[in-house]
Amino acid sequence: MKVTAAQLAHLLEGSLEGDPNATVSRPARIEEAGEGDFAFLDNPKYEAYAYTTQASILLVNKSFQPSQPVKPTLIRVDDVRSSLAFLLQKFDTENNANGTVISEQAFVHKSAKIGIGTSVGVFTVIEEGAVIGNNCTIYPQVYIGRNARIGEGCRLFPGVRIHFDCVIGDNCTVHANAVIGADGFGFAPQEDKTWKKVPQVGNVVIENDVEIGASTCIDRAAIGSTIIRRGAKLDNLIHIAHNAEVGKNTALAAQVGVAGSTRIGDNCQLGGQVGLAGHLTIADGTRIQAQSGLSSSVETPNSALFGSPAIGYKDFIRSHVVFKHLPDLQKKVLELEKKLKEMGGSE
Repeated sequence: MKVTAAQLAHLLEGSLEGDPNATVSRPARIEEAGEGDFAFLDNPKYEAYAYTTQASILLVNKSFQPSQPVKPTLIRVDDVRSSLAFLLQKFDTENNANGTVISEQAFVHKSAKIGIGTSVGVFTVIEEGAVIGNNCTIYPQVYIGRNARIGEGCRLFPGVRIHFDCVIGDNCTVHANAVIGADGFGFAPQEDKTWKKVPQVGNVVIENDVEIGASTCIDRAAIGSTIIRRGAKLDNLIHIAHNAEVGKNTALAAQVGVAGSTRIGDNCQLGGQVGLAGHLTIADGTRIQAQSGLSSSVETPNSALFGSPAIGYKDFIRSHVVFKHLPDLQKKVLELEKKLKEMGGSE
């Protein structure tokens, strides 16, 4: 994809300073960019690179005031990060275009429905009654089960498994080897110490504009639905158990584990390896530091938590400072006890 500075400025509704015919074909980091690249500057720590970069075009905020001559053509925008996200999406769409054909080596059941402009890669299997919307890209070796529903504008990367009856909304991305709708972990203990499997007859519902990372597993509900709400972003290697719910625009980092029937509110942020016990309710706006573990619900919105079991973030930091000095504190306590005993014995 090649585009001129004038075209970029028009796309971004920005102002242009320099050569309007400067042409770029790929994004690059400001410190590594060369001719034909576009780069961006949104952090003052990187301003020095603005005067040395070889990029052809540089995105900057409207408030940027260079202290030295700048070689690249500048495009000034209100918000560099938002403009960059928009451009990267354009380039990503171009790079991942996969045509509009259904591979002869794919299996599509005669009752399945495939939307206009949707492509299906080799060795993909689409089962009976499945429905896929318009303008989707289904990469090779994807499995879409019986009666599954996929909305418009979705991308399913290689190895994705969508099990029967599961529903995915519009403009969703599911990365390689993610599994949507495997059985929840439901077993009933028996008197003879064995386990009896409880059938998992629900499904998974993923709303619009959700992104699911590679090798993430979202289990189907025992009854009803496991739900990922609109705009949620899930990283790689996450496990969402049966009947759990992830709220709107909530972001979960890698290796988060959410046990069954736990409900995470809207606009939450969970760091890597956070673990949530089952049947909890996590209030909207909660932020949980990486490697924290929760065994009780969070009732206060916009809480910041840390630790295992997690406590208030600031409380944990203060406690950690004390914890590091416990050996010295113990020594002082023992010395004080000794002095108190000596004082008592001298009376």
